[in-house]
Amino acid sequence: MNALAPLLFVLPAAGALLNFLVGKRGNAWGHWVGVATVLGAFVVGLVLFFDTLGLAPEARTRDISLFSWIGSGTLNIDFGIRLDPLSLTFVLLITGVGSLIHIYSVGYMSHDPGRRRFFAQLNLFVAAMLILVLGNNFVMLYLGWEGVGLASYLLIGFYQDRPSAATAAKKAFLMNRVGDVGLAIAIFLIWLNLGTLQYSEVFARIGQLSGGTILAITILLLLGACGKSGQFPLQSWLPDAMEGPTPVSALIHAATMVTAGVYLIARTHPIYDLTESGRLVVSLIGVITLLIGAIIGCAYDDIKKVLAYSTVSQIGYMILAVGLGPAGYALGIFHLLTHGFFKAGLFLGAGSVMHAMNDDVNMRRFGGLARYMPITFVTFGLGYLALIGFPFLSGYFSKDAIIEAAFAQEGWKGWVFGLAAALAAGLTAFYMTRLVIMTFFGKERWRDIKAPDGHDYHPHESPATMTVPMIVLAVGSVFGGFVLSTIGLYEWLAPSLGELREETATPAGGMPHSFVPWFVLLLAALGVLIAYLTVGRRPTPLERPERVSFPVRAARKDLYANAINETLIARPGVWLTRGLVFLDNRGVDGLVNGIAAGLGGGSGRLRRLQTGFVRSYALSMLGGGVLVVAALLAVRFS
Repeated sequence: MNALAPLLFVLPAAGALLNFLVGKRGNAWGHWVGVATVLGAFVVGLVLFFDTLGLAPEARTRDISLFSWIGSGTLNIDFGIRLDPLSLTFVLLITGVGSLIHIYSVGYMSHDPGRRRFFAQLNLFVAAMLILVLGNNFVMLYLGWEGVGLASYLLIGFYQDRPSAATAAKKAFLMNRVGDVGLAIAIFLIWLNLGTLQYSEVFARIGQLSGGTILAITILLLLGACGKSGQFPLQSWLPDAMEGPTPVSALIHAATMVTAGVYLIARTHPIYDLTESGRLVVSLIGVITLLIGAIIGCAYDDIKKVLAYSTVSQIGYMILAVGLGPAGYALGIFHLLTHGFFKAGLFLGAGSVMHAMNDDVNMRRFGGLARYMPITFVTFGLGYLALIGFPFLSGYFSKDAIIEAAFAQEGWKGWVFGLAAALAAGLTAFYMTRLVIMTFFGKERWRDIKAPDGHDYHPHESPATMTVPMIVLAVGSVFGGFVLSTIGLYEWLAPSLGELREETATPAGGMPHSFVPWFVLLLAALGVLIAYLTVGRRPTPLERPERVSFPVRAARKDLYANAINETLIARPGVWLTRGLVFLDNRGVDGLVNGIAAGLGGGSGRLRRLQTGFVRSYALSMLGGGVLVVAALLAVRFS
């Protein structure tokens, strides 16, 4: 079975290569190549999953060396694969949800002239993500990490004729580079101190390092995770990534790129287990981000950006969970899996609405679409209920478990983490209910206006290639959490993440454990009620009101994240670059050029002494002789 493992990333990589190289001759069938290769990888993943499931828990982790990749002195890196419960869980999520998104894209991109190129880039994205989660060393992880960054840049900027898409792609690329520098330095520190980058060897030796070095490594790894997963303070690129086609949004925001940071922390948990301070920083970043995403999501009218900030918030829950240590590693992965179902379904549902509404994303122009798009409405509605934590749907099982674990932390952490996570749950219910009401209920506002392209709106249900993946994801949104919680997900992940350690501390404020789910449900119900009272019972104006309170203005401006990043990072970076360029030009280059000019000028002047006349040389010899005699006399009589 081990021989099948390379096919997991070779198949989508081969599909990408074929679609890139075949040219226009593949326009008629290239998209099916993309679908088939990812489906093939999913089938291989299932085979390997069931094979691993039949092994004893201690035998479920296998390192497979394919070939020697890098050899330089004492640095020897194999191109290898680690098959274990954690990597196989991600493989099934990436290829399973990725396959549905590929099928959906066949219908969504049916009239796009760049469809073959789009599927090539989708395949490249999936292949890079699979290398990231399957690698058995940090260099393999970094290869997939950078491959995902490249593919996301291509996909976000897919519409190359749009300046906004080009800007968003560049922003995502540059902000990810900031995080990638942190990951690279962490890898350098590990190599410098341990002399190896193989996971098994690093985790076995990491206890030899000092506490300060371990803390530095965890903070740098977290910086890398913040970049890829859109966490504070590097979250502002993620909503702008909506400039890409909607299937890209579903792929980036549900099953692949944004989960890379969660995977990184979960994979390196033996390092985080050694530093409570490192775990605390991870949890604080998660708490800050989940609140930021939930607050900003309340203020946007763009259906895709609301879902994007919802992703920022939900990834914040996952980061909070893995920051809780043994009490949360598996909980973070659990929520990652359920989130993959309902968030992919929500993004595909948003794409279906856009497909029916002339690619418009402004919810103020929608209204009353439920009767025209019943399948989209039902599937989207189930994803919405799962996201807000409706009882016994997927999000109820995974998100509520994280909130309970947060409340169970000792001291001030229980108050801060638990209440922040619960408050974000209420805000999530508010902005998602607002989205559903503005899109599917109320007055059909689209009847009174023209679409941005100048045509009338003609809402209609999407074709089967789009609705079937939405139905499958809706089923996962309903039953995924219950199934995963009853089939032994935590036991399955134990060989990779350790046993789930349930906290026994009394929740913050002495709140009984049994009351926490009811408290969260009460806040969610309150969020739904407020959304109904403020949006459902009032007519929605076509134009966004400009005279609003300061919190709303701040949320519309992403809580000034872009301004802060520009002030603290971008502008100082530009000034530093200009200063270094000036120093290089006038200082380093000036010194080098000055020495060269001095030598050139001096040699030119000395060259003038070589006249070729004997009398000049005789005079020079006479002058030299006089100087020597004068010097000897001076020494003699001194």
